[in-house]
Amino acid sequence: MKNKIFKKLLSLYILKRLYQERLGEPIIYNLVSIFIFLFGNFRSKVKYDLVPREAYAYGILAAADYAIKNNIKKISIIEFGVAAGNGLLNMCYIADKVSKLTGVEFQILGFDTGAGMPPPIDYKDHPEKYFTGDFPPIDNKKLQNSLPVNARFILGNISDSIKKFDQYCNCPIGFISVDVDYYTSTVECLKVFNLPSENYLPYVFTYFDDVYNIDHNEYCGELLAINEFNSKNEHRKITKATLLNSSRIFRRSPWTHQIYLTHIFDHENRTVEYIQKNRNEVTVLGNPFL
Repeated sequence: MKNKIFKKLLSLYILKRLYQERLGEPIIYNLVSIFIFLFGNFRSKVKYDLVPREAYAYGILAAADYAIKNNIKKISIIEFGVAAGNGLLNMCYIADKVSKLTGVEFQILGFDTGAGMPPPIDYKDHPEKYFTGDFPPIDNKKLQNSLPVNARFILGNISDSIKKFDQYCNCPIGFISVDVDYYTSTVECLKVFNLPSENYLPYVFTYFDDVYNIDHNEYCGELLAINEFNSKNEHRKITKATLLNSSRIFRRSPWTHQIYLTHIFDHENRTVEYIQKNRNEVTVLGNPFL
């Protein structure tokens, strides 16, 4: 895996990203990054965006930390839109590292048609960007055999897979990646948030891949699906991760604007009764002027 990571880091795409996203940052951050890359632990590498697919690394680690706060030892992480399998295998790699770091175990699920993208319905699916047959699998059988024992690759239309979701998922969901491009497919993916509240962490870290291009807009694609989901659901809302970009060391990468939180407002852990029962102390602010 390390050899593959080094090979990826030296690709033209990655070198271009390094030039655009990192070299314009303060030189001290980049110098520290070299030290962290060589000697830092996994949490430090996530902090300095040194793990491939930074959004996955951040989201999965954040979900594990949040699970610990809620006394949950095992969570599900999901990728909708597996295609060739790069993201799913990367998710497995990150989950293994996070488990060793935090003790949280993972159930990993990947969903895909297994045949590339279906036909677009209309303009809402961005047919000018994505079309029938795009992003086909390379070798589904080889991908299946490459997965660790805690991962599963589910083939078929997402609309059908969602109906049987409880057969695949048996622990609270903590992180979801939605990378299905189409509005119609995203609508089907978001039905995963229609389960009873105990099927989730109190909020779920949610990554949307197709929301950052200059022509992505709230009248098409994933952004439209998000807006419609929010308008139809009173106790489940998908919101951007507030000030995430400002809290990161490196701020030029678009992924910080692609992380959302799906709030499960009807979760037991967000009720006044639960919080009152489990709150151990009152927050007190000091005043250095007195």
